[in-house]
Amino acid sequence: MEPKSWRARVREEDQLLEQLQSLVSDSAKRRAAALLEGVAELGSVYAVAQDISKSWTAVDNAIKRNGPKGSTTG
Repeated sequence: MEPKSWRARVREEDQLLEQLQSLVSDSAKRRAAALLEGVAELGSVYAVAQDISKSWTAVDNAIKRNGPKGSTTG
Protein backbone atom coordinates (compact mmCIF):
# COMPACT_ATOMS: atom_id res chain seq x y z
CA MET A 1 0.00 0.00 0.00
CA GLU A 2 1.42 3.35 -1.03
CA PRO A 3 1.72 6.09 1.55
CA LYS A 4 -0.72 8.97 1.19
CA SER A 5 0.49 11.98 -0.71
CA TRP A 6 1.26 15.14 1.18
CA ARG A 7 -1.75 16.80 -0.48
CA ALA A 8 -4.09 14.10 0.82
CA ARG A 9 -2.58 14.38 4.29
CA VAL A 10 -2.99 18.17 4.29
CA ARG A 11 -6.65 17.81 3.22
CA GLU A 12 -7.29 15.29 5.99
CA GLU A 13 -5.66 17.52 8.60
CA ASP A 14 -7.64 20.54 7.35
CA GLN A 15 -10.85 18.55 7.80
CA LEU A 16 -9.79 17.49 11.28
CA LEU A 17 -8.92 21.07 12.24
CA GLU A 18 -12.32 22.23 11.02
CA GLN A 19 -14.06 19.59 13.15
CA LEU A 20 -11.97 20.47 16.19
CA GLN A 21 -12.63 24.19 15.80
CA SER A 22 -16.35 23.47 15.68
CA LEU A 23 -16.10 21.37 18.85
CA VAL A 24 -14.13 24.10 20.63
CA SER A 25 -16.67 26.73 19.61
CA ASP A 26 -19.60 24.63 20.83
CA SER A 27 -17.82 23.93 24.11
CA ALA A 28 -17.04 27.62 24.65
CA LYS A 29 -20.73 28.49 24.16
CA ARG A 30 -21.83 25.84 26.67
CA ARG A 31 -19.19 27.04 29.14
CA ALA A 32 -20.35 30.65 28.77
CA ALA A 33 -23.94 29.57 29.42
CA ALA A 34 -22.80 27.75 32.57
CA LEU A 35 -20.85 30.80 33.70
CA LEU A 36 -23.96 32.94 33.21
CA GLU A 37 -25.89 30.49 35.38
CA GLY A 38 -23.20 30.94 38.00
CA VAL A 39 -23.55 34.71 37.80
CA ALA A 40 -27.32 34.38 38.27
CA GLU A 41 -26.78 32.10 41.27
CA LEU A 42 -23.89 33.89 42.96
CA GLY A 43 -24.76 37.44 41.94
CA SER A 44 -21.64 38.60 40.12
CA VAL A 45 -18.86 37.67 37.74
CA TYR A 46 -16.40 38.28 40.55
CA ALA A 47 -18.13 35.73 42.81
CA VAL A 48 -18.11 33.13 40.03
CA ALA A 49 -14.44 33.79 39.31
CA GLN A 50 -13.55 33.37 42.98
CA ASP A 51 -15.57 30.15 43.20
CA ILE A 52 -13.77 28.54 40.23
CA SER A 53 -10.35 30.08 40.94
CA LYS A 54 -10.19 32.16 37.77
CA SER A 55 -9.67 35.87 37.29
CA TRP A 56 -12.83 37.92 36.95
CA THR A 57 -11.59 39.24 33.61
CA ALA A 58 -11.21 35.69 32.26
CA VAL A 59 -14.78 34.86 33.29
CA ASP A 60 -16.13 38.17 31.99
CA ASN A 61 -14.35 37.81 28.65
CA ALA A 62 -15.53 34.21 28.22
CA ILE A 63 -19.13 35.33 28.72
CA LYS A 64 -18.78 38.35 26.43
CA ARG A 65 -17.09 36.36 23.64
CA ASN A 66 -19.17 33.21 23.77
CA GLY A 67 -22.37 33.98 25.60
CA PRO A 68 -25.70 34.76 23.99
CA LYS A 69 -25.76 38.00 22.05
CA GLY A 70 -26.63 40.90 24.27
CA SER A 71 -25.57 39.09 27.43
CA THR A 72 -24.32 41.40 30.09
CA THR A 73 -22.33 40.67 33.16
CA GLY A 74 -22.22 42.43 36.46
